[in-house]
This record gives sequence, structure tokens and C-alpha cells, in this order.
Amino acid sequence: MQKGTIQNSDIFLDNIAKSLGRERKETVIRPTWHHQPQWDVLANYTQNQLVDVLEAQCKSIHTDLIRTCKENLNETLLKVIKNFHGKTVMTSDDSRFEMFGLKDHFNEYKQREDIDVHTWDKTDGDTSIRVAERADVGITFSDITLAESGTVVLFSDEGKGRSVSLLPATYIALIPQSTLVPRMSQATKEIHRQVENRERVSSCVNFISGPSNSADIEMNLVVGVHGPIKATYIVIEDQ
Repeated sequence: MQKGTIQNSDIFLDNIAKSLGRERKETVIRPTWHHQPQWDVLANYTQNQLVDVLEAQCKSIHTDLIRTCKENLNETLLKVIKNFHGKTVMTSDDSRFEMFGLKDHFNEYKQREDIDVHTWDKTDGDTSIRVAERADVGITFSDITLAESGTVVLFSDEGKGRSVSLLPATYIALIPQSTLVPRMSQATKEIHRQVENRERVSSCVNFISGPSNSADIEMNLVVGVHGPIKATYIVIEDQ
């Protein structure tokens, strides 16, 4: 069987239609919804107002939010890493680290602060996972940021392993202000657009709202159960 082909799909779908007692449908007509209130929430907010919404929500999800500009980003990031007592840092292999001028400073972290910065190695994922497991801090850029829920959306790819945000003890999300949207509606619309345009879609999309937490046991909230125990969002003015 060739990779990427579907075998016996017609037989499979015919059996389902038969079991349901109806004719096999060849096309599906998408319904037209007359009321779509999901697009009205925060619809007229400016980017600055969305940052305010995000900041307020961060207080509810046990996450610190810091605002900065591109010129002060390195100083701000280093301060947060030191506040986390980070000595080993793992970052995704993202061109924005260079675009925002951070990559040039990573060697200085080692020389001046004794902080080792490792970048995800897309040619050796197993080693990268082991480094992430031992890292004090994981750092990624947000691809889309949901103001309403305080959520960063990460599109995984070969240079952006999920382990960077999941395995280190603490997590820092770098959020370009331009990535802010009101809520989940806009994020799913973008993913749907990628699918319809037959663009390369991430095999995994992570929605992260602050540090890991669980309330499965007697509805008591416990933070830091199965991932980072602390999280900080750094919003970067880039508009």
C-alpha cells in the first residue's frame, strides 16, 4: 500500500450509510447560520485593549504578564529567567528569536550569567526531548494569542517540538502584540483557512493557558501537576 493513500473508503462509507438506513451522501452542504454571536465578543477592541483583557485574564490563570518593547526585550527576558532561577534554558527553533534580536544575546547569557541556552534540534528530536526534560525554563513564541482566555497557541513543526513548552519546570511565552486576537473563534478560523487553502497545517496545535493545573480530585485546583509549575507571558510591542 502506498503511503498517503486511502483504501476501500467507498465500501466503508457504503456500509455506514446502509447501517443508518439511508442513501450514501456524496456531498455535504454547509449550513448558513443566521446568528453567530461568537464574532461579536471583543470585536471592536484595539490591540492595546486586547492586551488589557489578556492581562486581566492572566490574574485568573496564575500567570504573570509583562509588557515590553523590542528594544528592551532581551533585558526583560533575562530578568524573568533569573527570577525563575533558570540555569538551563530550552527554546524552539524559531526564526523570530533572531528577528527580535534575542539569538545574538544567548552566548552572553552563558558568559555573563552562567545560563545555558539550548535550541531545539530538528535533526535529533530524542536528544532535544532529554534536554527539555532537564531544562529549568522553556521559551517559545506564540503564533496566535487569545485575549479572552489568556491562551497562547503554538503550531508545532520539526523545529518547534511540543516538549519545549511542556517539560521544563517553568515556561515563558513571548507574545508579539500583533498575534493577539479576541478569542478561540479567530484561531479556529485561521486553522480552517489553512486547511481550505491546502497549506501545510501543523500536525499538533497546542492551546496553553498558563501553567499546568488540574482540579480532577474533589474539584480542588492544583497548579503544576503535569507540566510547568509557573508561567510568564511577555507581550512585545511590535506594531
